[in-house]
Amino acid sequence: MALTVDETLARIDEIHAEKRFWDRPMWKGLIDGSHTKPMVQEFARQHGIVPLHNHNYHGRLYVVCPDPVWREKIAEVVYEEGTGLLYADGIPHNELYCRFGEGLGINREDMWNTDYCAGALSFKAYFQNMCGKNFLEGVAAHMLGGEAQGPGYFGKIASTLKDRFGLNDEHVAFWTVHDVADEDHSDIGRELLDQFATSEADLETVLRVVRGTVGILTLLEDDTWRQMQEAA
Repeated sequence: MALTVDETLARIDEIHAEKRFWDRPMWKGLIDGSHTKPMVQEFARQHGIVPLHNHNYHGRLYVVCPDPVWREKIAEVVYEEGTGLLYADGIPHNELYCRFGEGLGINREDMWNTDYCAGALSFKAYFQNMCGKNFLEGVAAHMLGGEAQGPGYFGKIASTLKDRFGLNDEHVAFWTVHDVADEDHSDIGRELLDQFATSEADLETVLRVVRGTVGILTLLEDDTWRQMQEAA
């Protein structure tokens, strides 16, 4: 039986269901407040490989996008990350993240010069390559494989950080902003596959990329979790 868009989307859901956001120890402790402050500090440093380097990911995806309508959508993401003018009152997301670090007692120089673990470096190399490879694989990695399950949970993380460590609204703005900026659009996967996955081979490629992306995210989280446990 030929692989269809519906079946592809269902398989993507199954891939993500095997590694549910709220069940992973790294994220679970951020949500329920069970991590120590040194552990959360180490998380902040290592997780910076994502928000502090987003120009290497979103920017490359914009460049390889062949469609003007989708290029505009991706440009909006790049613009928001770099300026914060859509959701963050004109504060770039890298600045929001540095403020998160400051709330935990980490200065900006240390945040920008983190000694990243192997999992973080592997994520950057993989994701940077995928986002600049070709649009189908790049958008599959970014929006179907790496799409955050954070909305709703990011708000819980913000509340926990305030209650547990005395952070203020400015310190947790990175998380509250992403509750809005990363809000899921349920039809985005279908829109992408209907337009850019024009053959069964394309759909198989999408599934391969999603599996690979979930795998590299798991490597990032597992290695970060080891670093956090050493810091406890």
